[in-house]
Amino acid sequence: MQTEALLALRDRPDRSPAMFHTWRHLSFLHWEADAAEMQALLPDGLTVETYEGKAYVGLVLFTMNGIRFAWLPEIPGANAFHETNVRTYVTDESGSPGVWFFSLDAANLFAVRFARWWFGLTYTLAKMSIDDDGHGLAYESERLRPPPGGAKCQVRMGEFGDVFEASPGTLEFWIFERYLLFAKKGDKLMTGRVWHKPYPIQTAECLECDESLTAALGITKSGPPDLVHYCKGVDVEVFAPQQIEFEP
Repeated sequence: MQTEALLALRDRPDRSPAMFHTWRHLSFLHWEADAAEMQALLPDGLTVETYEGKAYVGLVLFTMNGIRFAWLPEIPGANAFHETNVRTYVTDESGSPGVWFFSLDAANLFAVRFARWWFGLTYTLAKMSIDDDGHGLAYESERLRPPPGGAKCQVRMGEFGDVFEASPGTLEFWIFERYLLFAKKGDKLMTGRVWHKPYPIQTAECLECDESLTAALGITKSGPPDLVHYCKGVDVEVFAPQQIEFEP
């Protein structure tokens, strides 16, 4: 059932996108997590999804560029920024699988304000960098505002494996084949679609991970990540958010 539901969302929506993005240098770190603990952080209408009985919390670090509205050229100063998000995997009341973002840190004030207004996503402003240190990629992030500020993240990645596409039924497919996201805007639960070709993913080694983003949310995890992946990048179409209508 999980694989069928994910495959059903793989097709590009039959409508015009609102925005275009290019996502690059994506690092995905995942830990097994307590489903009940994360469920308590979700809004009504969403349920933590598990794979073979296990829930996961993910830390995703990447950079975006080529950002533009479908009807406009790129706007200098608003067309590129780094992002770090903490996420889990959920289903709505209809059983549709997607992503819930516990937090999203971005190094661009316009992006933070726009995403909060347009979608209700809980973006916060942060200072970030992504560098090739000669041994792999190094990410740094420090939350600035709104409160609570000070949450930090420092990650180094290396030892990249061969590129592959996740196969249906695998844990990687369950994690990466997510084209639906949810957000809470006021008292409304919103949903949004993205579309891109399947991630060309690589296994990787997390050489360093020092972060306080999950602790700031009240999410408990321990030790190094259980899963580590990297993706060089994908081109993305973003569709306008819609309100979820619940059956009475």
